[in-house]
Amino acid sequence: MSEDDGMVKLTRRGFLGAAGAVAVPGWAQSVSAGIAAPLPTVAGEAITLTVAHQMMQVDGRAMHGIGINGSVPAPLIRLRQGQTARLTVDNRLDEETSLHWHGLLVPFQMDGVPGISFPGIPARSRFTYEFPVIQAGTYWYHSHSGLQEQMGLYGPIVIDPEEADPVAFDREHVIVLSDHSAMHPHAIFARLKAQGGYFNYQKQTLAGLIAGRDQSAGERWMWGGMRMDPSDVSDVTGSTYTYLVNGHGPADNWTALFSRGERVRLRIVNASAMTIFNVRIPGLKLTVVQADGQDVRPVAVDEFQIAVAETYDVIVEPDAAMAYTLVAEAWDRSGMARATLAPRVGMAAAVPALRRRPLATMKDMGMGMDHAASAAPCAPEHAAMGHCAGGNGAGGHGAPAPMRHAMRDFANAPELPRTPTVQTVAPMPVDRTGEPPQGLADAGHRVLVYRDLVALGRNPDVRVPSRALRIHLTGNMERYMWAFDGVKLNKVKAPIPFRHGERVRVTLVNDTMMAHPIHLHGHFFELVTGHGDHAPRKHTVNVAPGGTVTFDLTADAVGDWAFHCHLLYHMHAGMMQVVTVRHDATMEHGA
Repeated sequence: MSEDDGMVKLTRRGFLGAAGAVAVPGWAQSVSAGIAAPLPTVAGEAITLTVAHQMMQVDGRAMHGIGINGSVPAPLIRLRQGQTARLTVDNRLDEETSLHWHGLLVPFQMDGVPGISFPGIPARSRFTYEFPVIQAGTYWYHSHSGLQEQMGLYGPIVIDPEEADPVAFDREHVIVLSDHSAMHPHAIFARLKAQGGYFNYQKQTLAGLIAGRDQSAGERWMWGGMRMDPSDVSDVTGSTYTYLVNGHGPADNWTALFSRGERVRLRIVNASAMTIFNVRIPGLKLTVVQADGQDVRPVAVDEFQIAVAETYDVIVEPDAAMAYTLVAEAWDRSGMARATLAPRVGMAAAVPALRRRPLATMKDMGMGMDHAASAAPCAPEHAAMGHCAGGNGAGGHGAPAPMRHAMRDFANAPELPRTPTVQTVAPMPVDRTGEPPQGLADAGHRVLVYRDLVALGRNPDVRVPSRALRIHLTGNMERYMWAFDGVKLNKVKAPIPFRHGERVRVTLVNDTMMAHPIHLHGHFFELVTGHGDHAPRKHTVNVAPGGTVTFDLTADAVGDWAFHCHLLYHMHAGMMQVVTVRHDATMEHGA
């Protein structure tokens, strides 16, 4: 098999070239003729879900996991809008577990977050969730106990609408993207705590600088002065992860069947612990028709990024009886999940090589467009006055100019405490919802951006917000500490309060150099992206490095709700708080 057909063999640690960049990777020849079996499905008024340890086969290798009813991912739960769901969880582990119904609007006692909405499901015991199903769309469920989600305790949910579906399709496939490691998740976390960039095998090299693939010497000096690595865009990478489609690795060749001319609906769920994926199908347009379970006006793209915990439904219309490769490339380009769309089992298409890994820019540090120029060469007279990023003229401050800007910005963010979880503050964060996600600006084709999303129907609440709330996403990569407003969950003194029914405009400010998919339980919110009363409604939004995202929220669900980054190890390290919604009209706001 030649390299020209994109199918060369790739070992787990063989993606590094001599210059430290990603080598032309291809993928190992399939270990099977193709696996076309869909995920097992459970449905009806009463469903039993048995949680237990199990072995799973990934690319021909046995790996340990935690599954439900003998399946990793867990079975597809198929419900109908208007029914009452009764889901009994039989916990056969020797530890507590839980299930959270991600994106479903349920009473807070049924939300499934131990310590916030219920006490958890003790070892060797059972618990029954019961709630009305009031919505339709594509969602998912996962454990909210410890790090069990990383071990396979996640699965998709599809809720069929009571009335006619506005999306026309002939066939559908549920596609669950995830990441899996032979390393125990607590061992992964321990390595991150010891060294935040432990799994980054794509660091810049001298050879890359000479070849012109990496940043200039001045830029690298500046990043070194900030003790940061611009190639460190993902905490956990393909050096330990295998990226999965419906529990199958790239060599398994999981296959979704179609007949020529059909409109095929792909319900895509990112159930990863830590991996954001860039999804494309070379040779096919992807028409996005739903985001986070909510119908949107159809928009045709060539590629989209799906953050952890998001869902997107797309329509594809293959007009030839041939195979197509579904590519879900990890955002740091350290590997990919791969599947095949084909008229019959056993077919395969060329698998494209991994693209060059992205490097963070000064804009990713919240320097805005103006500050990006700080990395340019500097005239001596400016250097002497401390106006530049490097050289002997650093103004006597001993730090690059952008770093000093970040330090000075504490004056512009008085709400942030001086804690170890505030390593940097973005001096000039900007709304990046109209930009292609990190690493996709030069993709050469149309990439979905959040501003492309427009709700199919009018928003249910179009009131003007009565107040505004600004929340900073903060972190310390060296110590692997993550938080909201510089305060880790275990240090929070009080929840974020809302009055029941109030309308609040929330702005998230990312003061870190990593993207954060932020999820609010029990609610949908409307992204403020210029679409008025047809703003897209989401339950999870990815906040770009150095960027901001603004949404309008109606606090219409009484109870205590988790609010967190959905990168599992970020949440585990402290980037989580509790939102409380109460009827009490006298409650004080912390905004």
